[in-house]
Amino acid sequence: MKTEDLDYRDGDLACRGYLAFDPAAGGKRPGILVVPEIFGLAEHAMERARMLAELGYVALGVDIFGDRRVAPNLPTAMTMATDIRTDANKLRARGRAALNALKALPQVDGARLASIGFCFGGTASLELARAGEPLAGIVSFHGGLQTLAPAEPGAVKAKLLVCTGADDPLVPIDQRTAFEEEMRKAGADWQLIAYSGTGHSFTNKAADGSIMPGIKYNKSADERSWTAMQSFFHEIFA
Repeated sequence: MKTEDLDYRDGDLACRGYLAFDPAAGGKRPGILVVPEIFGLAEHAMERARMLAELGYVALGVDIFGDRRVAPNLPTAMTMATDIRTDANKLRARGRAALNALKALPQVDGARLASIGFCFGGTASLELARAGEPLAGIVSFHGGLQTLAPAEPGAVKAKLLVCTGADDPLVPIDQRTAFEEEMRKAGADWQLIAYSGTGHSFTNKAADGSIMPGIKYNKSADERSWTAMQSFFHEIFA
């Protein structure tokens, strides 16, 4: 496996993504964006990019703040993300810039692209779907399902897999219900899996409940959701 930084731009913002792929694999392969949690492009997302590379994909960790900045704590992260959290167009543009950088790589099949995201990254990935980006699929892991700009009928091109905690305090059942209704009206191809006894950040081993009790790693949900993602990718990239 090879990992390296990949510099790209979102307008005036200089971004530094994290690229992982197998240089020995022949031909063009599906490309996967990996959008991190709200803290920025740190080890959790980089590890997932490497895991995807081991599965044969070309994976690009997305730099959501520019200059590979990572927030040291949640209040700082919320402040750093204010502009893209409150402006759907800016959030979509940030993801689109990374998508264009991924698509331009010589080892990537531009017709077979997907995005996965964790927490805030799941929200950001779903915004790409709402914007009608030509992705084969989107996977959200414990991502927020709310939006400031709901999908228009016929807009969503990507198939969607949403993996969420049934007891996630940040994604309550009414938010899940609203998302399902939004996707029905949009005519999207979607599926939602809710894992019992599971809260927020269930894929992140560093989530120990110290931020709040409902933000905690869950080994079973982590493994089940990753398996579900692989099955989903076998379907959309067949």
